[in-house]
Amino acid sequence: MRSFIKLAVTAASLLTSTVVMADIDPNAGPATGTSATPAQNPVPTDTAGTPNKSAAPNEPGEALPASKSDHDEQPAVASPALPSGGLVSQAGVGGVVGYGRAGVLELGGSAGFQFATDYRSMNFSPTIGWFLADNLELSAILSVANIKSGDNSTTLWSALLEPSYHLPFNRSVFGFLGLGVGASYVSGLGTGLALAPRLGMNLLVGRSGVLTPSISYQYTSHEASMNGNVALVQVSSSTQFNVGYTAMW
Repeated sequence: MRSFIKLAVTAASLLTSTVVMADIDPNAGPATGTSATPAQNPVPTDTAGTPNKSAAPNEPGEALPASKSDHDEQPAVASPALPSGGLVSQAGVGGVVGYGRAGVLELGGSAGFQFATDYRSMNFSPTIGWFLADNLELSAILSVANIKSGDNSTTLWSALLEPSYHLPFNRSVFGFLGLGVGASYVSGLGTGLALAPRLGMNLLVGRSGVLTPSISYQYTSHEASMNGNVALVQVSSSTQFNVGYTAMW
């Protein structure tokens, strides 16, 4: 009986004991539980020299990338353009173009008279205007005015370039505001810079006529004399009430 018990204990000891035998490679790395090969060291990044100089070479027969030029052509710049067709024809009643449209040309003039006790003023101003864009006109104005106050009389000559905006109230009535800039000559004072804001109305009459009542204030500066190193500037001004008539083309 004792021999049987001893045999059973020996068998149980053998069942609970296992021996694992494996071939050990002395050059293998530590076990990771996978069959992947160890990671290789990354290629160091060159931050001081030529970028990607350590990149892999091209495969045999592989086409090289196309060369690029640093001498690219500059894009075209904006340039002012005239209205399509330039000047238009048959503007006005019965025509194809109304007043204030781009390309409309008007030619005419204006005159003004003022009389009071010991004061007289007369002026005449031939004018040519062209609408660069809808309701935006550029006018050239030549003006001569004679002003007399008491026993003193003077003549004022002016050449102005005036941009103006024309606001339509309906098809026959427009209001406008312009600013003339140019040169003016006053007898006895010489030539100076002239500024002349102008406010008025455009009233369409007939088939292609434009009646233009307006008021303007002309400001002119003159270099009168030199006092040592100081230039003395004299200023003259005049207010004009004009009625003009132009024909549009």
